[in-house]
Amino acid sequence: MSMGAYDEAEHERRERKTSEVNADFDAERPEYSGSLTYDSGDSAEALLDKFQELQSE
Repeated sequence: MSMGAYDEAEHERRERKTSEVNADFDAERPEYSGSLTYDSGDSAEALLDKFQELQSE
């Protein structure tokens, strides 16, 4: 078979493969416990000052 030739069997094989749904995975979600903390950071003015300081370096 030359490059670009139509292969009906291969087309059908790929069609079957893409139409199957694999549901063999574990559908349960893991349960996590713990805490979350975050730092709200500096004010917008402080951040802009820091940015300008970095730009001048």
